[in-house]
Amino acid sequence: MFDTLPDAGSAGSESALIDGIAALERLKAAAAARQARLTVALEVARRESEAAAGLPAARRGRGLAAEVALARGESPVRGARHLGFAKALVHEMPHTLAALEAGVLSEWRATILVRESACLDREDRTRLDAELCADPSRLTGMGDAALSAAAKAIAYRLDPHAVVDRAARAQSDRTVTIRPAPDTMTYLTALLPVAQGVSVYAALKRQADVCPDGRSRGQVMADTLVERVTGRPADQPADVAVTVVISDQALFGVDSSPAIVAGYGPVPSPVAQQLICDAVADGHARAALRRLYAAPVSGAVTAMESRARIFPAGLATLIALRDQRCRTPYCDAPVRHTDHAVPHRRGGPTTADNGLGLCEACNYVKEEAGWSVRAGITENGRHTAQFTTPTGATYTSQAPPVPGTPTAA
Repeated sequence: MFDTLPDAGSAGSESALIDGIAALERLKAAAAARQARLTVALEVARRESEAAAGLPAARRGRGLAAEVALARGESPVRGARHLGFAKALVHEMPHTLAALEAGVLSEWRATILVRESACLDREDRTRLDAELCADPSRLTGMGDAALSAAAKAIAYRLDPHAVVDRAARAQSDRTVTIRPAPDTMTYLTALLPVAQGVSVYAALKRQADVCPDGRSRGQVMADTLVERVTGRPADQPADVAVTVVISDQALFGVDSSPAIVAGYGPVPSPVAQQLICDAVADGHARAALRRLYAAPVSGAVTAMESRARIFPAGLATLIALRDQRCRTPYCDAPVRHTDHAVPHRRGGPTTADNGLGLCEACNYVKEEAGWSVRAGITENGRHTAQFTTPTGATYTSQAPPVPGTPTAA
C-alpha cells in the first residue's frame, strides 16, 4: 500500500510537490471513510456473535469502543466517538460519507456535520445530509466555521425544538478539568453555560481594569480567579492536599531527577523542593512524609501484599502512585479504581504485582467477556500489564519509572 503512495520526496517541481500533498490529503480522507465502514462492520459482526452466544441485548457491544480505540492507538473516550461517528455516517449520512471517500471533506469536517446533526432524529438527519452534501461542489472552499454554521442553520430549520432542547441539556455537561501545560504550569478549564461563562470572564476582566499595580491584565485575572476560588491570596498555598513523590537524593539536591505531583505529572526537582519547603515553613500548613521503598537498580516500587478482597488504602495508594495514570494503553485518564489484573474471583491475589491503577471506564471494560489482563514484572523490575481483547489482539503497557536515578548495582 505504501509503495503506491505519491512520492513524498523533496525531488520534483513545486507544482508536483503540491499535487502530492493534495493527493495524500484525499487519501487520508478516503482512509477515514474506509475505517468508518470497517468499524460498523465490526460492530455488526460482534453483535451477531454475541446474540448467537445468548448474551442479553443490553450487554451486546460493550467494550467495542475500547477495542476500536486500541486499534487506532487512541484513548477509550475517543474510541467511543469514532464508533458513534462511523455509525452515523454509514447508517444515516450517506452523502457525507461519499464526500469523505472522495476527499471533498476531511475527517474533522465530517465530524463537524455529525456533531451538529446529533440532536436530530434519523429522518431529519438524512435530510440535512442530502441538502448539504448531495452536491459536493457546494463544499468546495467552505471552512470549518462556515460548515458548522450551515449545518446549524439547516438543523434549526428542520427541528427547532430539538436544537433548543439540546442547548438546555448541554448545561448538565458543565464541568471543570485540568491538564498539564509547559514549564510547570497547568490549564484549568471550566465548561459553563454561556451566561455563567461570560459573567465569570466579565468579573475577572473588571477586576483587571481597576487594579493597575504593575501586573499584566492576564496576571490580575488569573490571581483573582485563584483568590476567589480558594479564599486565600494567590501567593499563599491553598488549604488542600498535594502529593509530591520525590527521591531522597533529589529532595536534598544530590540528584536532579524530576519529581511527580500526583494528578499533574513530572516537575523539575527544584520546583518540588520549593513546594515542600513552603509547606514546612508555613505555620498554617502541615507536611507529612510517607516512605516508598524501591529496588536500587531498577527503581521498581517494592511489592506489598494483602489477603483482603479489596485493596487496603496503603496498597491502593502505592499502586496509584506507581501507575500515575490509567494503565490502559493510550488512556491518560486519572486513576479512579485500584483493582486486580486477574480478578479475585479467578484466584488473582491482592498484591501490588496483580494490582492496576485504572480509570472507571477501563476497569469496567476489562471485566467484559473476552477481555483479559495479565500483569507481571519485566527483567528490569518494571511493572507491566498485557491487555487481550475479544479479537485476540494484545496491547502492553508499562508503569512509568519512579522519580530518582537508579543507582549502580
